[in-house]
Amino acid sequence: MQSRTSLSSWQNLVNAGKHMKTQHMSELFKENPQRFEQFSIKLEPFLLDYSKNIISQQTMTELINLAKECQVESWREKMFAGERINATENRAVLHVALRNRSQKPISLDGENISDDVQKALNKMKDFSDKVRQGHWKGYSGKRITDVVSIGVGGSNLGPQMVTEALKPYSDNSINVHYVSNVDGTQIANTLRPLNPEKTLFIVSSKTFTTTETMTNAKTAMRWLVASSFDESAIAKHFVAVSSNNQNATEFGIAQENIFDMWDWVGGRFSLWSAIGLPIAIDLGFEQFIELLEGAHEIDNHFCEAPLEQNAPVILALLSIWNCTFLGAQSQAILPYDQSLHMLSAYLQQAEMESNGKSVNWQGESIDYPTVPSIWGELGINGQHAFYQYLHQSNNIVPADFIGSVESVTPVKGHHETLMANFFAQTQALMQGVDEAQVREDLKAKGRTAEYIDKVAPHKVHKGNRPTNTILMKRISPRSIGSLIALYEHKIFTQGIILQICSFDQWGVELGKGLANNIQAQLAQNTISAEHDSSTQGLMQFYQSGKKS
Repeated sequence: MQSRTSLSSWQNLVNAGKHMKTQHMSELFKENPQRFEQFSIKLEPFLLDYSKNIISQQTMTELINLAKECQVESWREKMFAGERINATENRAVLHVALRNRSQKPISLDGENISDDVQKALNKMKDFSDKVRQGHWKGYSGKRITDVVSIGVGGSNLGPQMVTEALKPYSDNSINVHYVSNVDGTQIANTLRPLNPEKTLFIVSSKTFTTTETMTNAKTAMRWLVASSFDESAIAKHFVAVSSNNQNATEFGIAQENIFDMWDWVGGRFSLWSAIGLPIAIDLGFEQFIELLEGAHEIDNHFCEAPLEQNAPVILALLSIWNCTFLGAQSQAILPYDQSLHMLSAYLQQAEMESNGKSVNWQGESIDYPTVPSIWGELGINGQHAFYQYLHQSNNIVPADFIGSVESVTPVKGHHETLMANFFAQTQALMQGVDEAQVREDLKAKGRTAEYIDKVAPHKVHKGNRPTNTILMKRISPRSIGSLIALYEHKIFTQGIILQICSFDQWGVELGKGLANNIQAQLAQNTISAEHDSSTQGLMQFYQSGKKS
C-alpha cells in the first residue's frame, strides 16, 4: 500500500514543519491582527479558536490538501452510507445512525436500520418512564430508587461521563451509580448503602462475556438473591444491554428485559444507544433526545461544511500537524468546567483505543508518528499540578482548553475567576516571557542585580505552546452531545489520514486472553512453566502470600 509519506501534500508539510519550528506564535499574531478571525470557527453550540497553533495560512492550505489527497470526504460518505469501513472485523461504523434525528433512511446491506433504532429508542423511553414514575417495582412491590449500571470501557465511561456532566439537569428522583472495576472494593462500596428491594441493575456488555462485567454482575445477582431468597426476583431487578441475547438469557436475564445493541456500533461510540439507558433514567428521556439532537447537529456540520470550515476535520489536521510533523508526543484535554471532570478520561479512551495503532489498513508497519497520548484534568486543578510542565518543560504538549460562557451553577464571582484563568493560560502558553522582560520586571520590583542574575533564567517561559480553545455557550444535553460528536468525527478523520483502522481494538484482546489463562491457573494453584520467569515469579509470590 502506498504510504501517506509519498503524497505531495505530506512532503510539503514536512518542509513546512521545518520552517514553522523556527517561528514564534507571538510574532505571528503581531504580523496578522486578523489571526483570530482567520483561524476560528463559530457554530451554534460552541466557538473553536485554533489560532494559537504554530500555523500559517499556507500550513492550513497544505493540511487541507492532505485531507483531500487522503479522500476524507469519500471515506466520510462511505461511513454514513453503511459501508463496512471497519475492515478487520468486516463491520459497518454507524453510531451516527443512533442519533439520526432527520429520520432519513440509513441502509445497511440494503435494509433501513433507522426503524430498528427507533424501536430501540421507544423501548428505552417506555422503560425509563416506568422506572422514573415508579411504575416499575422491585420484588417486594417497592419503587426503584437506585440504579446500578455495570459495564466497563465504552459501556461505562460514556454514560458515566454524560451523567456527571449533566447533573444539574437531573431531578434526582433516581440515584444512578456506576460499577466498572473488577476490584471488589468498588461494587462492595456501591452496594453497601443500597436497599436490594429498591435497586435496579443494568448490565451492559456487547458480547455478555466481558470478564470484569460478568464478575460484577454475578456478585450483584448473589446480593439480590440473598435478600429476596428467590431467584425469580432477578426479573424485576436486572436488565441487560447486549447484542448477544442468548448469553444474556443464559445468564438469567429475561428476554423482555434485554435492550438491543448492534455489531455496527463500537463500544466507545455507543452512549447514543441503549448503553445510554442510565442517562435516560437519570435525566429523563426528553433530555436524552436533546443529547442526540446535539450530536446530530455536528453530524450535519461534518457532512456539509467545506473542509476549510469543518471543525472536526480542523481538529484532526491540527493533531496530525502537531504530532506527526512537529513532534509532539502527547496532548492534554483541559476542561474549565466542573461538569466536565470526566471528559479527559472519556476522550483518552475514545482516541487512544481508536487510533493507538502502528500498522496501516493492509497490516503494514507505519513509518511515521501517529496519534499522541491523551491525558488531562480539570483546568484549575491542573494549574496547581502539571501546568509547570506545560509551560517550561522541554516537551511541547498541545492542549485543548474547553470552557463555557455561562455556568450551570452560578455562584457570584466564581465563574469570572475561573474564566479569567482559562483565557490567561492559553495566552501565557502562546506568548511566554523572555529573559529580558523577566529582568526588567524584577528590576522594577527593586530586586538586586545579584538576585536577578540568579533567578531570571528560572522565570523564562519560552511560550509557543499550541492550544485549541473550545468555548461552549452553556453545558446542556444538546451542547454535550455536540462536543462528543465533534471529537468522534475528529477521531474518524485522523484514522483516515493516518491509514489506521480506528474501529477495532485488538490491543485490548491480548491482555484479556492472557488474564483468562492466568486466572484459571491461580484458581487451580497450578502455575505453568509457559510463563516468563518474571510472570511466573510474581504469580508464585502472590500465591504464597495468600497462603500465609
